[in-house]
Amino acid sequence: MFSGKRLKERRTALGYSQSQIANYLGINRASYNQWESEKTKPNQKNLALVADYLGVDKAYFESEYPIVSTYLQLTQPNQQKLVDYADLLLDAQNNIIELFPVQVLDDISLSAGSGELIGDEYTTREVFADRDYSYDVATWIKGNSMEPAYLNGEVALIRETGFDYDGAVYALVCNGESFIKKVYREATGIRLVSINPTIPDRFFSYEEEPKIIGKVIGHFMPIE
Repeated sequence: MFSGKRLKERRTALGYSQSQIANYLGINRASYNQWESEKTKPNQKNLALVADYLGVDKAYFESEYPIVSTYLQLTQPNQQKLVDYADLLLDAQNNIIELFPVQVLDDISLSAGSGELIGDEYTTREVFADRDYSYDVATWIKGNSMEPAYLNGEVALIRETGFDYDGAVYALVCNGESFIKKVYREATGIRLVSINPTIPDRFFSYEEEPKIIGKVIGHFMPIE
């Protein structure tokens, strides 16, 4: 591909003005300027003339010239090394994953275990996910009671809503503890059910004033 940038670099390196080259070619300066600004490109006749005037081969003005020129000067084994390295760079470039920041409440962990004490004050930590989530609150999952669906060390994404329906996974607090559990409402209280079958259910009466923070709408393991 023709490179107006390389044409300009060569001209200025030799100390020529645009008008000098335009006069040599028999065109006006505005037409020549469009080549350097890459709005148009010279035809093959003018390209050969300007290359001769500037003392280079026509291929010099191709954007790929530095790479091709270097490649042709290498021995065959080194040419193959260059091709292999270029392939590695291309693979890495094509495998770049866009990361999205998530602000996680750092001093609160929703227990996927027996209960994790929560505090009134907290800080946030920025972690990254491989997709853009919509959520209200993000915090850590701690424990194994919701495995295999929810893992210890993952981030729980919470939508701040009230109770929606039985069996959904909610974040809630009660008696100074926080939980992430499947919640079922019963006549006298709520029952917290783990996904891990080895973990027994827990029950809190309505008199203990369990509070649902919101529904867990997603979770992910942060990308380092």
